[in-house]
Amino acid sequence: MDATTPRRTRKQITARLRDGLVIPALPLALREDGVFDERHQAAVVRYYAAAGAGGVAAAVHTTQFEIRNPGTRLLEPVLELTAEVLQETSLLKIAGVAGDEETAVAEAELAARFGYDAVLLIPPRNGAADETKMLTRARSVADVIPVIGFYLQEAIGGPRLSAAFWREFAEIENVVAVKIAPFDRYRTLDVVSAVLSSSRADQIALYTGNDDNIIGDLITPFTGGRWIDGGLLGQWAVGTHAAAGLMSRVHAARAGDDEAVRELTARAPELTELNAAVFDAENDFRGCIAGVNAVLWWQGLLPSMRCLNPGEVLSPGQEDRIRGTLARYPWTSDKDFIADRLSEWLR
Repeated sequence: MDATTPRRTRKQITARLRDGLVIPALPLALREDGVFDERHQAAVVRYYAAAGAGGVAAAVHTTQFEIRNPGTRLLEPVLELTAEVLQETSLLKIAGVAGDEETAVAEAELAARFGYDAVLLIPPRNGAADETKMLTRARSVADVIPVIGFYLQEAIGGPRLSAAFWREFAEIENVVAVKIAPFDRYRTLDVVSAVLSSSRADQIALYTGNDDNIIGDLITPFTGGRWIDGGLLGQWAVGTHAAAGLMSRVHAARAGDDEAVRELTARAPELTELNAAVFDAENDFRGCIAGVNAVLWWQGLLPSMRCLNPGEVLSPGQEDRIRGTLARYPWTSDKDFIADRLSEWLR
């Protein structure tokens, strides 16, 4: 980060998030031989900026958790490159942090060094949740940098968390938002209710990560005139320009535009159908990262659909499902938008 660039305050970060932003979850650009491709990685970030995103989340699930493995060591290069490209823009810079308390704090310090505005605190995966330890970890990370909480669905290893956990989490002073992604209506309401009943309700933004119900989340009114403000989504890693247009219609609907409400209601199942194909819902999300990579590869933004884990590939029939859905609902695709600008982003 340029030492002359002032860091956003927590109040400024919250205000931006409360505006209701499109925040894509960044994929990882790998060549077919598995080598990190900086040129294409930068192009993807430039695409998001040009498409109308309000921020980018790097080092998250879509970026592949394996970037942290000792044999890979891609966490720092990915965070540094993404921050450098985003420095040319006004977009919020969000970094995923993971691991136990010590590891998460170290990753938060790395993100702060590169000028990130906030971190998405990835919960422990594939194990029982110790909510007391998770709260202690959150407080330690919040001492370093503003925090976005994350309710990750169980299908990809997220823990089930109580409403009491979210009530206590919301009271942590440096929490600026929560990404709600349990893919479950009851648990989604647990988070919304906890935040809106907290003493910090007006200081915390709500973001959907429920890729199976994006539009439904965004046009549902809650107590006190609150909404789920925006989306921090793997689905929005593709079709980001379309997502920005969709978000404009969401704002219109919230302001009372009945035509926008009808349009969004009609498009909600179409977007969910696309997500089912891209995220491979039919096979318990096994092909979700490969699905995102495949779309961006077909469009020229990634050099391959390769994942760090050689087992992360498209499921049988998934390519046909994705292509078929994009053809049925062309409004979800950025194919032409990307084709017109790709050479500029790959400079």
